[in-house]
Amino acid sequence: MPCYSIDGLIPVVDPTAYVHPTAVLTGDVVVGPDCYVGPCASLRGDFGRIVLEAGANVQDGCVLHSFPDAQVLVEADGHIGHGAVLHGCVVRRGALVGIKAVVMDGAEIGEQAMVAACAFVPAGTRVSARTLVAGMPAQPRRPLTEAEIARKHQGTLLYQELARRALATSRQTEPLAEPGPGRGASGS
Repeated sequence: MPCYSIDGLIPVVDPTAYVHPTAVLTGDVVVGPDCYVGPCASLRGDFGRIVLEAGANVQDGCVLHSFPDAQVLVEADGHIGHGAVLHGCVVRRGALVGIKAVVMDGAEIGEQAMVAACAFVPAGTRVSARTLVAGMPAQPRRPLTEAEIARKHQGTLLYQELARRALATSRQTEPLAEPGPGRGASGS
């Protein structure tokens, strides 16, 4: 993985975390235990700190950045979907930010809340715990059900397991010309 220091600040990655080799970490970035950072994600701690707490995942193509004297904080078990942008905001424990969603400066996504795919959360917005927000700008839609919260938690557990699998078995390789015998739909 490309890691860059800036102003003497070097990214920190817990040895149980998996950061894909194409993800880029710059400066004041802290990736905690059991985290997953996907391909082509950019975590830029060149102005403010970027923190991923235990078990958080940041999927393919996400951008995390902030203004000076601010930070991006993704608390434990936070789940950041493909292509999402977090800028100077807080994602509380167990919350989900959907695919291609944008969360702006000073916004706070409450515990176990969900931001729908492609939603835009304006600066300073406070999303209540266990609430679904959607739209441009994002508005509260309804409380989340226990089943939805449980399903999200299962998805986060899958990414924590993926971090362990990737640490143990992911290697750069040349592609095969065709699939081998016995290769199932899941690749096994």
